[in-house]
Parts: sequence; structure tokens; C-alpha cells
Amino acid sequence: MGSPAIAILGTGSYAPEKILTNNDLSKIVDTSDEWIFSRSGIRERRIAGENETTSQMAAAAARSALENAGLTAADIDLIIVATLTPDLPMPATACFVQHHLGVSTHAACFDLNAACSGFLYALDTAWAMVGSGRYRHALVIGAEKMSTVLDWTDRTTCVLFGDGAGAVVLGPSRGTAEIVGVKLYAEGAHTNLLCIPNGGSNAPATSPTAPVTPRAITMKGREIFKIAIREMEEAARDILAQHQISAAQIDCVIPHQANLRIIEVIAQYLELPMERFFVNLDRYGNTSAASIPIALDEARRSGRVKAGDTTLFVAFGAGLTYGSALVRW
Repeated sequence: MGSPAIAILGTGSYAPEKILTNNDLSKIVDTSDEWIFSRSGIRERRIAGENETTSQMAAAAARSALENAGLTAADIDLIIVATLTPDLPMPATACFVQHHLGVSTHAACFDLNAACSGFLYALDTAWAMVGSGRYRHALVIGAEKMSTVLDWTDRTTCVLFGDGAGAVVLGPSRGTAEIVGVKLYAEGAHTNLLCIPNGGSNAPATSPTAPVTPRAITMKGREIFKIAIREMEEAARDILAQHQISAAQIDCVIPHQANLRIIEVIAQYLELPMERFFVNLDRYGNTSAASIPIALDEARRSGRVKAGDTTLFVAFGAGLTYGSALVRW
């Protein structure tokens, strides 16, 4: 008898209370609601409080996912947090989440950074670890406080991102639901197109002779736009072909929520109506690793994803990283 199928047993999400609209941003930088919306599809985004940490948002999403799965923190023996905005460079944000939730000290906890593809990378990692039989239930969390890595004078980047967290619980399937497959990729030749150039060992924030250097995202938007379309289409087509599933058989596509125009082109290339795509970009902006799990939780709770459905996830991010996943519910 083979190993049991591993499934997503529950989902949860958290969004900070503060809403920052495009009109609010027009008072900070030279922009407008029309300019932002026409180029991105974003109307507003959530911004975490000054003392609200990535781990606190992650824990809130995790509590919701545990409740949705009918499990408690005592059932968890693995926590993976996908984030590029950890509470601290060290220790892992997952350790703070473990403490917030009261998860057993025997649980394994670590962070993973694949930028906006981080949730898919973490999902695949947890799937393998739980599937090995060495772990029973895993929390996979995408959480970001992107507001802390933005240059609020740069209208090309500060208008795009928001804060939030999404989580899923993985464990042995309780029926026919299962993770069907995940495919991950990276193109390291393009690391310069989307990055935070300061603060790492190659460009430390401080040195004996230099002042603190701001850590802020830099992006070559036009190049990213073109490559993102190519990568997301490739990732989607590859996983569908691998599992002999046609695009028409996908009930709901949950893409990384970065740019509405990118999503619309992907829909066109896959010959799927936009009605098959779940989009909440207009209300949250790009929450990086949190975007897919937040959208997934909203899609499930609104009835857009239901038992028996097959869902396609597809993402791209800095690295450049990209990937796709098929999940049956």
C-alpha cells in the first residue's frame, strides 16, 4: 500500500486594518488613482501597524487555517514561513510564529525566501517533508510586511505592494483531496531585475566607515513584465502537460497577484476566460509570498473553490523564481 496522499486541510489569512488607497498615495508621491490602476489594477492595499510584525500576521493567518482544518497548534510538527521581510535577520520568523501559537518545541521551524514565489516553494518543501512520513501536519505560511522595504518616494514601486499573511495546513488527505503536483524554477541570471540591493553580506547596511544604508526594493518594471508573462505561461503549461490535464479542466486559477495586465495576458495565452481566475489584487496589491495563500483563503470561503475542484497556482518573483502547482479539493 502506498503512502497516503497529502492535502491542504485548511486555509486562513490575515490583513492589517489600515487601508492605503491610491488617492492616499497621491498625497505622498506624484501619482494618481488612474495612473496606478491603469498600470497595475490596484485600487488599495493594507499597511501593517508600526509595531505589527511579520510573525504576528503569520500567526493570525495560521490560527485561522488551524480552525478551518479542525486542528490545534498541538497537532503541528512543522512550520515553514515564506517571507522576504522577516522579523529579524536571525532567528527565523517561523520560530516567533511557533512561540505565538504555542506549538510544541519538537516542531521543526524555518524560513524560506523565494520572494513572490515563496509560498509555492514552501508548499513543495512541506509536501515532501510530510509525504516522507516524518512529519504529520505542517503549517505553510506566506507573510510579508512589504511596507518596510519600500522607498516611499519611488512611485514605480511603493504603489504596488501591501502587507498581509496567508496560511495553509498540510496533512494526510481525509478523502480524495490532494496536492497533485508542484513545479519550481529559477533564472539566476536575472537577479538584478528585482532586488533589495543593500543589507546583505555583499552590501552590508553598516560598516566601520559607512552610515546605515536603506533597504528598499529596486525593480526594472518593463523587463519584469515581459519575463513574468513568459515564466508564468511556461510554468502553467508544463505542470498541466506533466499531469495530462487541459487548461479547460481547471476550475479556478489563483495567480500571484502582482499586475492585472499580466494575469489578463496569461488568461489569453491559456485560452481561459478571466472568470476562471481569482483576483483580489485591487484590494491588497502585491503581498509577495502572501498573495497566493490570501487569495486561496478568500476563494475557498467565498465558494469559488469547493470540494471536487482542481485549482492551478502560478507565481513568479525575484530571483527570478517561478513555479506552479495543481491542487485537488
